[in-house]
Amino acid sequence: MKTPDQTKARNGGTDPAEHSLITYGIHRKKRIVFLTFLLMLICVIFVLSISMGSVRIPPSDVISSLMGNGTSLNEVIVWNIRMPRAVSAILAGAGLAVSGAAMQSLLKNPIASPFTLGITHASAFGAAFAIVVLGAGSHQSAISDAVTFGNPYLISICAFLSALAITGIIIFLARVKGTSPETMILAGVAMGSLCIAGTNAIQYFASDVQISSIIFWTFGDMGRTSWAEIRIMAAVVIPAAVFFLFNSWNYNALDSGDDVARSLGVNVDRVRMAGLVAASLVTALIVSFVGIIGFVGLVVPHMVRRIMGGDQRHLMVGCMLLGATLLLLSDTVARLVIAPAVLPVGILTAFMGAPLFLYLIVRGKGYW
Repeated sequence: MKTPDQTKARNGGTDPAEHSLITYGIHRKKRIVFLTFLLMLICVIFVLSISMGSVRIPPSDVISSLMGNGTSLNEVIVWNIRMPRAVSAILAGAGLAVSGAAMQSLLKNPIASPFTLGITHASAFGAAFAIVVLGAGSHQSAISDAVTFGNPYLISICAFLSALAITGIIIFLARVKGTSPETMILAGVAMGSLCIAGTNAIQYFASDVQISSIIFWTFGDMGRTSWAEIRIMAAVVIPAAVFFLFNSWNYNALDSGDDVARSLGVNVDRVRMAGLVAASLVTALIVSFVGIIGFVGLVVPHMVRRIMGGDQRHLMVGCMLLGATLLLLSDTVARLVIAPAVLPVGILTAFMGAPLFLYLIVRGKGYW
């Protein structure tokens, strides 16, 4: 057993209490610097994303157009074409990242994500059902031979309702068997496999053009949304983010174990159920509008934890900012890497996310 003098000597001549305060101050400054850097980075990438494209607009002209002082052509390009795409990337990235962080905390599983609970697979099944069975239809463009959707709103509605239905089934099964994390994850894996089988069955009876439409929808694309969809996304993502921040203390208690959380007065079952419903709703809505965006909800929380620690009060804010930054940057790169064609951002996030996640596994041994 170390004496107080030995402990003081090991801490550089300071007593343990003072050392703890110094350490806390260092971590606090580190968190503030990191969050400020992300906020500034989002602003820079946002302007650059709008300025780049087939028609180059200088960043100064972009700022002028955002303030209403640009030329008529620039304002049309900025406000009607590029800005909706950039805002969609920010909202989708923030929503997927904070939902993934909430799922990982609530289920106490480092690989928990919308994929784990089968939400993305359910959305893909709903989209395939709308394209093939309900006649949402698609056709090949005579100019570029690209796939376009005849009724994209019907596809989004079916994808959203399918994801909600799977979420309801998982919650019902969890209610019957108890709201343990293991029950929910197993139910999500089972329902995800069922949705994959259903999607494959629909593709088997679909035409070539319908199959290409289904595959194209699953790639994920920020260019599908207009200001109407953006307003709906904002109306769901922002309140959900506030909800997660409001419950961050409960999530910190859950990280210490269900028994500890109950001893602190947390209603574990209600907090876990409400959090998963909110995360599932956000994910289902985003995926129904922009398609499947892989790895954002899985990788971003791990990256933020390694930089800022596991305190949910700071983790949620960091995940929203980093998720928005990464998806906005990925979408900008996807528009430029094979210009004038646009690479679906879901492909790029998968290529970036998989190696990054493997790196975090190797370097983060014992972190969880």
